[in-house]
Amino acid sequence: MYETCLLSCSIVISVYNEQAGIRNFYEELIRNTSDDNVLYDYIFINDGSTDNSLSLLSDIASKDKRVKVISFSRNFGHEAAMIAGIDHSKSDVIICMDSDLQHPPAMIGRMLEKYKEGFDVVNMVRMKREDAGFMKKISSKLFYHFINKISSIKISENASDFFLVSKKVADVLRTNYRERTRFLRGIIQLMGFNKTTLEYVAQKRIAGNSKYSFFKLFTLSFSAISSLSKLPLQLGIVFGMIFIFISVVLFIYSLIMWILETPISGYTTLIMFMSAFAGIQLFILGIIGQYIGYVFDEIKGRPIYVIDNIIENKEDEIQ
Repeated sequence: MYETCLLSCSIVISVYNEQAGIRNFYEELIRNTSDDNVLYDYIFINDGSTDNSLSLLSDIASKDKRVKVISFSRNFGHEAAMIAGIDHSKSDVIICMDSDLQHPPAMIGRMLEKYKEGFDVVNMVRMKREDAGFMKKISSKLFYHFINKISSIKISENASDFFLVSKKVADVLRTNYRERTRFLRGIIQLMGFNKTTLEYVAQKRIAGNSKYSFFKLFTLSFSAISSLSKLPLQLGIVFGMIFIFISVVLFIYSLIMWILETPISGYTTLIMFMSAFAGIQLFILGIIGQYIGYVFDEIKGRPIYVIDNIIENKEDEIQ
């Protein structure tokens, strides 16, 4: 099949304030996508950049007809950028990746080989991250361990937003799985289909700094958990049963002390018990509030992203 007709492949690249390294990334990408048996096109998603990224991308698009730039009206986030790229691709294969070269373009050829072997999803699993500190490595490991414990769907440890999906998978993502709160690297694994993994080493960023603050990482983590599991909502039942048991024990203890006419002490213990109970109640209410917030977002039905303009060099026409 692949010997008689050319395979088309879209590379979807999310860009947010990457002016310092976007040209280097583009040059490296072109060097690693020179296969004459594959028709490549490149979809850059400008996710509301406030620096000179859009201007640089426009210049690249003006010189390369294979490049399309989709510019958002504001920053909608990395997940929305990947969805937008998938929505606007018509290729047989779609590869999503970042523009900081931590997702090595040199792996694209191997990913396509796996597709030709019959895999609809190729997950890229990070073996090592050269610029990651000890705490980031530990937190990442704990996150994947935790999410696999609470979810019925097991996702590959250190899976990244560097992945390949076939047109069949992309069609499902375009029509279904349109929730506003999503964890795409997890969703493509729970969808089923024939999938495999490849390992890679994440190099140091070519320029700039990571755009994920601690708060953004925390938000992404909770989005991932809520997308894949309802177990946090069941914590109220678990803690409720624990406190019911403790209350029964205290009731029996108090009854015995009353029968024996022995004064009951333990004011400090009682206050600590009530404080712990109140804290757990607020914690559970916070979790419920987060889930209700996600439900509210879905009910409102607002778009996942809003496009300001699309720039491509097609017969010298700018849309």
